Amino acid sequence: MRNRLIAYNPCEDIRVPKRRKQDTDEQVVARDVFRHKLLPAVPDRYRGLVAVAGGAGLRWGEAAGLCADAVDLDAGRLRVIRTVVEVSGHTRFKGYPKSTAGRRTIPMPGWLVDILRDHTERYGYGEADMLFANRVGGAHRRTLFRARQWRPSLVRAGLLGTVTRDGEQWVGAWTDENGKRHSVRYATEEVAVIQVARHQAGGLRYHDLRHSYATWLVDVGVPPNMVQRVMGHERASTTLDLYTRRTDDADRILRALDDDD
Repeated sequence: MRNRLIAYNPCEDIRVPKRRKQDTDEQVVARDVFRHKLLPAVPDRYRGLVAVAGGAGLRWGEAAGLCADAVDLDAGRLRVIRTVVEVSGHTRFKGYPKSTAGRRTIPMPGWLVDILRDHTERYGYGEADMLFANRVGGAHRRTLFRARQWRPSLVRAGLLGTVTRDGEQWVGAWTDENGKRHSVRYATEEVAVIQVARHQAGGLRYHDLRHSYATWLVDVGVPPNMVQRVMGHERASTTLDLYTRRTDDADRILRALDDDD
């Protein structure tokens, strides 16, 4: 229409069905489960990469793109100044975050500082001083990390399917996408974990740790404008719409209304 090649827009008056919103209430992990079940189940080399999602609310690309110049362990601060993007199985740096608000400084809790300090002492830095480099020094690929590290860690943490020992064998049990229950015996625990991680439907996503982080902040009463800032949202309304409805701490309502007099 702008080039006057057609007389009218054929898409006018077409009603597009609303996109169905998924129920993600179950995709918020409790703080104690994250700290004391999930993190210990993640292999040492990858624990920091998981920790920054739940301890600082980073997106995958922001976490994968962290470099030495963006992390100040002594001050307990990290900065989001670049990201890693993955296209057709290849990763590359993008010298800026998702939006202007995405460029931000985030305070780190002491336990996260300890995890990152331990990580740097054990594994050092990769190419371009990347904090979380793969074994050949490059950036992690999200798809491989999900299959090889993330989902098996969920299984080991008891958050995805089940793996139990039965004599000399290990029993892996899972529910597929059609709701059918499966139970198979394996010779080793490692094989059982891999199979359950591969076949179990659903499960917590890496990005859900970012949602969980924001929900925890809201639950303890951190002001929305501060949550907005550390989450890297352009508008506070985005923060309110996404996370104030996620909190299930009903006791906060009662505490606000109780009259001790």
